[in-house]
This record gives sequence, structure tokens and C-alpha cells, in this order.
Amino acid sequence: MLAVSLIALMPEVAQAQSNAALQQQIDELKAQVQALTSALAASRNAPAPGPTPGPAAAPLAGEGASSALAATATPPAAAPVAVAASAPSPKSKAWYEKLSLRGYTQMRYNAFLSGDDSAPAGVSRLRSVHDSAISDRGGFSLRRARLVLQGDVSDRVSLYFQSDFATAVNNQAGSERREGYVQLRDAYADIFIDKDKNFRLRLGQSKVPYGWENMQSSSNRLTLDRSDAINSAVPSERDLGVIAYYTPPSVQKIWDRLGDDGQKLFGNYGAFGVGVFNGQGINRTEQNRGLMKVAFATWPFDLGGQVVEIGGSAMLNDVQPELRSGSISPVAYKDNRVGLHAMLYPQPFGIQAEWNWGKGPEYDLASQSIDTKKLSGGYVQMMYRLPTETVGTLIPYGRWQRYRGGWKASTSAPRLETDELELGVEWQIWKALEWTLAYARMKRSEADERRVGRAEGSLIRTQVQWNY
Repeated sequence: MLAVSLIALMPEVAQAQSNAALQQQIDELKAQVQALTSALAASRNAPAPGPTPGPAAAPLAGEGASSALAATATPPAAAPVAVAASAPSPKSKAWYEKLSLRGYTQMRYNAFLSGDDSAPAGVSRLRSVHDSAISDRGGFSLRRARLVLQGDVSDRVSLYFQSDFATAVNNQAGSERREGYVQLRDAYADIFIDKDKNFRLRLGQSKVPYGWENMQSSSNRLTLDRSDAINSAVPSERDLGVIAYYTPPSVQKIWDRLGDDGQKLFGNYGAFGVGVFNGQGINRTEQNRGLMKVAFATWPFDLGGQVVEIGGSAMLNDVQPELRSGSISPVAYKDNRVGLHAMLYPQPFGIQAEWNWGKGPEYDLASQSIDTKKLSGGYVQMMYRLPTETVGTLIPYGRWQRYRGGWKASTSAPRLETDELELGVEWQIWKALEWTLAYARMKRSEADERRVGRAEGSLIRTQVQWNY
């Protein structure tokens, strides 16, 4: 009887065990589904999430139930779907998006302490070919207001465009001078021949590589004006032509280090340059078939902390000056010269010097006509650089200059006889603001063939420059 009763109860026990095991397996499957759902949600936020294992299924209570529900109880673990966030590929900039805009403005005031600020007709007054605001009228003046547009239009071509909004013109309405006119200064393209950009061709209107000081930007120059002697080669420093520049990597490395140190370099020019230009001067129509030939070389030497740079320039040209009658000289005059330069960069004490010799057009008082005559002159400059952490950088300086020769940019190429001593200090308050105060003792002949003799005088000169 007992055996019969046990046999009768076995189906009910098996059924109860099967129901309990089935419920347990259902709960475990729900947990696995929940885990897979969480892993999928996490994979959408992470680039490559790791697989999330589901909980292990408990063994079934009976063999029959195990064989019947094996496929349901232990499904194969599905790998979580990894949804990588696809970052959009960077869009290359259009050429006009690679251009930058910058510039600077210089505001001046010149005050006579003593000297020949005025003189009778036919006698020289104290004037400068570099700053027309040195006169008996005085007042504030905008010496320069430059705006530069530049940038790389491709891997091998870059452009540079500069205008000056502080140019003055004469004879627009009577004899009164007009200021604030716009003048084209630079408009050129650099074409890089090699991938490292050591060798390039420059096409357009740009600076003529003659004289270290001539090529240095006025925004970067220490003294208020360039020297008469060096600038007489290329007044306004620019002409229209083609030039090739080459800079060895070793030289560029030294210049980069000097630039990072805040030194006043001479600009984006090569260690070697050879070119041809029209030769008549900036924004002037060429008057003859001859081209001005120019060559330039400079080399810095690293002397273990101090850097010395030496070099030279040469120029061959035929130029036709403007005459007092308003016409252009029908005669092309030889304008050939050679110059040398040397620089000890201020670390903290520095010296800078240039000198040139040659022949050029010059008005002859005896014959009342222009003739080709000898010229010579240059300058010597000393400075001391004092960078500070609180008040910016101070650079006191002194420069002596001398020149004897013609000034071809003025009407009839008058003769200049210049002796000048300038003592000053530049205060680089911030990167965007500089202030210069200088004392100048001058003895000059006026750039006017109708006035003779030389004028003398002393001035206090000051300039504020803001960069943007």
C-alpha cells in the first residue's frame, strides 16, 4: 500500500517541482533581457563597451524538465551591439577663411626746442624727408595707419596685401596739403618651390632687398625714422618686380629663437635674395626698358648666447627723376651702389650699423641740372634691452647718421647733407601698445633744389604706436 501511495504522489511532486523551476527560469530570463537592454543603452554612449554577461541559469529540478526547457533556459549569450559615435570628418577651410587681418597706427608729435624751423625764401629750413610734420606749423600727425591682409591660399601660395591710410597728397585744391589718403604699399604673392618652404619666389609690389634697415618694418624699428643714406637707395622701400629668396634651415632656426626672445628682426625675407624691379619707385610708372637689379645676403652667427649678423646689398639701376616743370626727365641716370650691414642683437647690449657707397642722380647748382654724382653715408646705432615682468620692456638707444648725396624721390633729385644725433627710449608697455620719446639734434639741407645751405636745430619727438 505504501508503495502504491508513493507511486500515486510522484506525478504531483514532479509537477510542483517543474512549475517552481519554470518560474525560476522565467525570472532569470527577465534578468538577462534587462542586462542586455542596459548594455545596449550603454554602448550608444561609449565608443566600444565591453560585453555584459547575463546571470547564469540555475540547474533544473528534474531531468525531464531540463531536457524539455534546455533551449529556453540557456540561450546563447548575444554579444552587445556596439554603436560607435561617428565623428564628422573635418571640413577643409576655404582659402578666404585662411586669411588674417592685422595692422598698426603711429601717432606723433614733434616740438622744436631751438633752430631754423623757418627761413627766408632760398634758404634751407629744418625739414626731414621722412616726417613732413617736422615744420614750423607743428601739431599732431598720423605717420602711418596700416592695414594688412595676408594668409595661405594653398600649401604653396600665400598672399600679402598692405595699404596705408595716412598718406598725404599735394596740389589737390590749390597749394594746401591733403592728408588721410589711402596708398597701396604691398601687393604680392609668395610661391614656395619646395615643401619645406626654404625657397620661394615673390611676385608683385614688395620691399626691395637693399639695406637691413630698409627691409625692417616701421612697426618693428627702434628709431622713429630710417636713415637718409640707406633709404636713399629705395625711398618708400618698395617697387614692382620679381625676386627669389632662400633661407637655410639653420639660419631660420636662429631667427626663430631670436623672434621668440622678442628681438626686432628685419622681417619675412630670406638669407639670400636676387631680384629685378621696374626701378622707378613705388606706385610710379616705369619710364624705360631697363630693370633694376638687386642682390642681398645676410648671415647670423650664434656665438653661444650672443648672435652677430653681417651681410651686404648691391643695386644696379637707371632712374628718371621728376622735374620741377612737372614732367619726367628724358634722361635715365645711373643709380648704382653697394652697402654693408652688421648687427649685434641686444642681449642685453646691442650694436647696429650700415653704410653704403655709390653714384646716383643729384641736382647740380652750378649747371642748374641733374647729373650723376657720388654718394655715401650710413649710421651707427647702440641700444640696451631691459625686459621686466611688471612694466614691460624698455630699450634706450642712440643713433648717429650721416649722408652726402642726391634724393631721387624728390623733384629734381636735390642734394642732401645730413648729420644727426638721436637719443631716445622705446617703452613696450604691452604687446598692443608702444611709446617712444626721443631727442634729436639735426643739421640738414632741405630736400628742395631752390633752397641752399643747411639748417640746424633740436627737437623733442614722441610717438605712440598701437598694434592690432
